[in-house]
Amino acid sequence: MSEIRKRKDVDNKAPESAESDHIDSEDDKNLSKTVPTGTDKAPSVLDFFVQDLPEKWRNWVVRGIFSFLMISFFLLVIYGGPLALMMTTLIVQVKCFQEIINIGYAVYRIHGLPWFRSLSWYFLITSNYFFYGENLVDYFGVAINRTDFLRWLVTYHRFISFCLYCGGFVWFVLSLVKKYYMKQFSLFAWTHVALLIVVTQSYLIIKNIFEGLIWFIVPVSMIICNDIMAYVFGFFFGKTPLIKLSPKKTWEGFIGGGFSTVIFGFVMSYVMCQYPYFVCPIEYSETLGRMTMECEPSALFRSTEYNLPTWLSFLSIFGISKTISLYPFMLHSLSLSIFSSVIGPFGGFFASGFKRAFKIKDFGDIIPGHGGIMDRFDCQFLMATFVNVYISSFIQTDSPQKLLAQVLYLKPEQQLQLFHMLKETLENRNIL
Repeated sequence: MSEIRKRKDVDNKAPESAESDHIDSEDDKNLSKTVPTGTDKAPSVLDFFVQDLPEKWRNWVVRGIFSFLMISFFLLVIYGGPLALMMTTLIVQVKCFQEIINIGYAVYRIHGLPWFRSLSWYFLITSNYFFYGENLVDYFGVAINRTDFLRWLVTYHRFISFCLYCGGFVWFVLSLVKKYYMKQFSLFAWTHVALLIVVTQSYLIIKNIFEGLIWFIVPVSMIICNDIMAYVFGFFFGKTPLIKLSPKKTWEGFIGGGFSTVIFGFVMSYVMCQYPYFVCPIEYSETLGRMTMECEPSALFRSTEYNLPTWLSFLSIFGISKTISLYPFMLHSLSLSIFSSVIGPFGGFFASGFKRAFKIKDFGDIIPGHGGIMDRFDCQFLMATFVNVYISSFIQTDSPQKLLAQVLYLKPEQQLQLFHMLKETLENRNIL
């Protein structure tokens, strides 16, 4: 009888144990008081004017005003040119890294552990040295080779980067404290995931900028358009929940934002393809002795005649031509807009799941009505990766500028040997 009672007690406790598996551990307590939130925050001056509005419309007004300010700032940075865009990318990267790392510190409550905050920033600096150095080698190789000191840095760039990382690795091992091993290794992993999410994506953004400003501006604008229009359609027409991770997202907003993004991307691509400033890659000119964005636009950005599909041949009855003139980039923009409206939002859903795991509403409070910088750029990072992969897979060809930079690293006798081999090959092909 006693054994039967024990079995009943175990059976009664089973649901509790199963349910307890879903209860967050001590480290995953509510962090809403530790991590600031910006969604419901408004400056005191603005708060005075919107305090009588219903909460729903109050958030709409605050969010709308700061969306307008952010778009205006984005246009100002574009006007500042490639250098301004790269500096802004670096600043955004550092702020996003700070917000992610601060959550890690809050979760594990180990502010007193030796050197860990310093180590996180050290790894950020080391990663930036490696990735930004790679960009300098690719795009400024010709200019760098003229200076002996810089030439040495370029030649051994990866070795120097690896040594810097090893220094941080040794520093981390020496900082381990016996009773905090698990927490320290957890934060070590946290730091590296943050670097993977933030630094590598910003590196790809910079590479996209060098391919031509259009490869940066159009995808970023698509994400902004999709975010705004999904919010507008969801606010006014949203009734059907889209995903549990983000209860306020609706199918109406998702679909409305998607169609708006496709139309917006098509029109914006048409406008920007007409200006060499946006379509020319950024390259170093030996003649001018500086970086330049002047070129003869490639076929991708020149108007081309296309035949309409046969199933649209009936349009000729109404006097409409059977051909249509388009910039080829406009067709590529359809792929970008579909990705930004279908897959892009999942970057936001991922961030929502991340925040819900730690019971926080936002990554920060720097942008009233929106939250932290990471809250605004969660989809942008995913989009940057797609654009870079898309360019390398379907667009990019070998650049003579980059090949020349590699040739200049050879010894003089090797360069001369390459010259004679190339000359012989061109003569055999009747090119020379």
